[in-house]
Amino acid sequence: MGYPVRRTRRLRRTPQIRRHVAETRLHPARFVLPVFCIPGRDTAEPIGSMPGHYQLSPDRAAALAKEAARAGVGGLILFGIPSAKDEVGSGAWDPAGPVPESIKAIKDAAPELVVWADVCLCEYTSHGHCGVVADGEIDNDATLPLLARAAVAYADAGADLVAPSDMMDGRVAAIRTALDEAGHTGTAICSYAVKYASAYYGPFREAAQSAPAFGDRRTHQMDPANRREALIEVDLDVEEGADLVMVKPAGPYLDVVASVRAHTQVPVAAYQVSGEFAMIEAAAERGWIDRDRVVLESLTGIARAGADLILTYFAVDAARMLEELP
Repeated sequence: MGYPVRRTRRLRRTPQIRRHVAETRLHPARFVLPVFCIPGRDTAEPIGSMPGHYQLSPDRAAALAKEAARAGVGGLILFGIPSAKDEVGSGAWDPAGPVPESIKAIKDAAPELVVWADVCLCEYTSHGHCGVVADGEIDNDATLPLLARAAVAYADAGADLVAPSDMMDGRVAAIRTALDEAGHTGTAICSYAVKYASAYYGPFREAAQSAPAFGDRRTHQMDPANRREALIEVDLDVEEGADLVMVKPAGPYLDVVASVRAHTQVPVAAYQVSGEFAMIEAAAERGWIDRDRVVLESLTGIARAGADLILTYFAVDAARMLEELP
């Protein structure tokens, strides 16, 4: 005697009910949009490998910030490309540099946004490395006060949060001390605690003009083969004063995102990097995937792994897609 086939519950869920009871839900307020800042006015230079994204002068960055705020995006993270570079990256702490000027313009245009400022020297050094180079190698300790100086310059301009991405040892403590001494005790630090030496950063290096002139960054960024090391890095940075920690890249490292989320009590951010963005756009351009569905599915996977915040170049688009869902 056969048994009647029972229809599964998922087949009886309407789109509205599925969205209502979903275990993981995306919210635009958890998105952070990366923005590339350049000097000047009314300037938007297209980034070839990142369709739809530009190097923006402060006024154009402010206009984008207003657009992001209207879409419900929670924050922006700013990267600077100076007009001139030198051996120590002094443009990073120039109070009239592209990031401080953009912070002030964005704060005027969209004060509800949380403004992040990336802290690294690679965009500002003539050699493209993340710190001071001595005898062909990065001098970790000589780099720390320069990173701290840049962080204070961004806080002086009004940044809510600074995000050191350099991966120097001790940089969180150096930045926290400098911020506190400058009176910026309320400025938060999101450490790129778990930043891998990844091949997914190529388009970013075009956008930020930060490719190293020699060597690579495997001496200070993490080995893609390592997961347990990520938890050590997180603990060290939290002990030094990090308020949030980040995993970068996101998509290829969802297991690491999940491990970090289970390990620490501080908020966890994950960065869907330029290579992830570019691959989705390239496949969609060729008609191989449904772009919008893949965008939301990829972001849902990052959130499901445990990310509290997602840095993504799709932030504005994804916010609008979520608004249009039934």
